[in-house]
Amino acid sequence: MAMNFEQARQNMVENQVRPWEVLDSRVLEVLSRLRREDFVAPEHRKLAFADLSLPLGHGEVMMKPVIEGRVLQALELTENDHVLEIGTGSGFLTACMASLSAHVTSVDIHADFTAVAGQRLAQAGIANVKLDTGEAVNAWQPAGQFDAVVITGAVHEIPPRFLGWLKPGGRLLAVRGQSPAQQVVLLTHEGEGRYREEGILETDLPYLIHAEPPRRFVF
Repeated sequence: MAMNFEQARQNMVENQVRPWEVLDSRVLEVLSRLRREDFVAPEHRKLAFADLSLPLGHGEVMMKPVIEGRVLQALELTENDHVLEIGTGSGFLTACMASLSAHVTSVDIHADFTAVAGQRLAQAGIANVKLDTGEAVNAWQPAGQFDAVVITGAVHEIPPRFLGWLKPGGRLLAVRGQSPAQQVVLLTHEGEGRYREEGILETDLPYLIHAEPPRRFVF
C-alpha cells in the first residue's frame, strides 16, 4: 500500500511538533510545506515523519522533527536575517531556515553531505543558500558576521571563534554538554562581549568533529 506522504507530514506537525509547544505559525507552515521525505535517504522515506533521529552516514543523524521545530522557533528568524549553519547534514533544516530568512550559509566537513544537500535544495526550488565544505571548529572561516549561527552537531563547549561570527543582537543556538544529557542553548549577543543564555530543552546528538569532550585517561 502506497504511503500518503502529505497526510503523514500533517500528522507529524499536528501530533508531534505542535504538542511540543511549537506554536509559531511561520515554523509550522514551513514544516507543513517542505517535503521532508525528499531530504532523507531513499530507504528511509517511509520513516521521514517518525519521531526518530535518522542516520545520515559518517556517524551523523538527522534531528527528530520535534527538535527541528523547537530549534526553528527559538531562533525567531526574520526575512532579513542572514544565517550561518555549522553542519549541513541532510539539508532539511537548511531548507527550513532558508524559507524563514534572507540567506543561509551552510558548512559541513563531509563533501558528500554538501553535494547531496545541494541537489535536494535545488530540487525544492530553494536558491538563497550557499554551501561550503570545511572543518569549522578550527579551520574554516566565513566571510562576515551573521544574525543567527546554528550549530547542528553537539559541542562539549562552544568554540569561542563561533561567537565571533555573530553580529551584536544576533542569536547563536548550540547543542552543548555531555552526552547523553546535552542541552540546546540559545545565546543572544548583547554587545561588548556579553551574551544572554537561555536553555531550550535537553537532547542527545553526535558531536561535531573536533568538538568532542576531552578524553579521560584511566590508570
